[in-house]
Amino acid sequence: MHHDGYSHQPAVDAMGILAAAGIRFPATVPILVIGAGACGLVAGLAAKDHGADVVVLERDPVPRGNTALSSGMIPACGTQLQKEAGIDDAPEIMAADIQKKAHGEADQGMVEAICRGSGPTIDWLINDHAIELDLVKGFLYPGHSRLRMHAPPSRMGEDLVGSLTSAAELVGVDLMTNAYVTDLVADKDARISGVRVQRPDGSTEYIGCDSLILACNGYGGNPELVRQHLPDMADALYFGHEGNQGDAINWGAELGARLGQLGAYQGHGSVAHPHNILITWALMMEGGIQVNTDGKRFSNEHQGYSEQARVVMSQTGGIAWVIHDERLHLLGRDFEDYRKAEEVGAIVRAVGLSGLAKKIKIPAEAISHTLAEVTGYVGGQDDPFGRDFTEKPALEPPYYAVKVSGALFHTQGGIVVDENARAIQSDGRPFPNLFAGGGAACGVSGSSDRGYLSGNGLLAAVVLGRLAAIAATQQARS
Repeated sequence: MHHDGYSHQPAVDAMGILAAAGIRFPATVPILVIGAGACGLVAGLAAKDHGADVVVLERDPVPRGNTALSSGMIPACGTQLQKEAGIDDAPEIMAADIQKKAHGEADQGMVEAICRGSGPTIDWLINDHAIELDLVKGFLYPGHSRLRMHAPPSRMGEDLVGSLTSAAELVGVDLMTNAYVTDLVADKDARISGVRVQRPDGSTEYIGCDSLILACNGYGGNPELVRQHLPDMADALYFGHEGNQGDAINWGAELGARLGQLGAYQGHGSVAHPHNILITWALMMEGGIQVNTDGKRFSNEHQGYSEQARVVMSQTGGIAWVIHDERLHLLGRDFEDYRKAEEVGAIVRAVGLSGLAKKIKIPAEAISHTLAEVTGYVGGQDDPFGRDFTEKPALEPPYYAVKVSGALFHTQGGIVVDENARAIQSDGRPFPNLFAGGGAACGVSGSSDRGYLSGNGLLAAVVLGRLAAIAATQQARS
């Protein structure tokens, strides 16, 4: 895992909600944001742009979060980059793609609001804050009917969070690191008056606020909550940030917030084993296959990489092999993660199938039979798993293989929010001054792993981060 350098927090009292009566705040700010991943940093930028002072609190020594572990892909429609590339896309097209993947389980109003906000958010980040993003061309991610992924040139989330951090510092967002929020302070009307922060040396301080934005992701790093809500993934590799302990969900529950779709998550069925490096799903979309240790295919690899995590986990040893060829190997090299996997020897190459079989310890006749079947599907025969192979060329020597496992990336359920990212109470009313975005909020991926459309995580992070900041700024003024 990429966890080197993460601070290990000192023990804290049980986290929760403190009564506001009697608590004094040495300093109060108009807007306070918890978490400096994509959601929190975008919220900071948007608050500044709308004339509000904002402090972003980050528990780690440097902002990273789940954003840094992603490939930095943000789906958006109607952007300047799409128009320049001649791509006709619109909120209703993108919303239909999201709902189709979510099997209609996502809140339609939220889906529409997020899609409407996506294009303007990307254009604003590029034009107003010089965030380097380009349109990912050459292949469609599963479930997307248009090219709409916007990512850093390196296709690394680390670069996205780095450029957002630089932009935030440039406009004067106050970023406080090594600031671990242990408690929220609220009055009897559920109005948040501030937070309690713990420092690495164990000292605590209180910071007051007019509005609070929760941008601290979900509960993927909390084994107890994962076992409770995602039993299928209880033993899976966790590929997210260890700080994702479900703080927002726990605070929300104690405040009486409405929580939604806690069984939703993003998995990934292609993480190099044992190296723990993400292998791009583009290989699969462009003609690659997955086989188990018996050399047999076991699924339709085009259903989506999220639900494939569970499918891979159910194979012998929780292991599969990604089989591809020279054409796909060159495509993989467009991704820095793939180049890293190559450097550490995770990518196996062989001139022919018998050589490949020997290297990956799979029976040669089994892998030959599987490849012969796939060639037949490319020629128009029906794949029993329902995948359409006819639009991509057949695999040909030399062959490449990567040993992979399934992983849990991040959870998609959380505090239910409205179209302005205002947190909703159990009786349906919005909280007076509480907002949530990204993994802290209930997303648009339905109720399980099968509803995750590529990029939904960063989509909810950047769009809800911006919407939350705009609404919080208006509220702080009033």
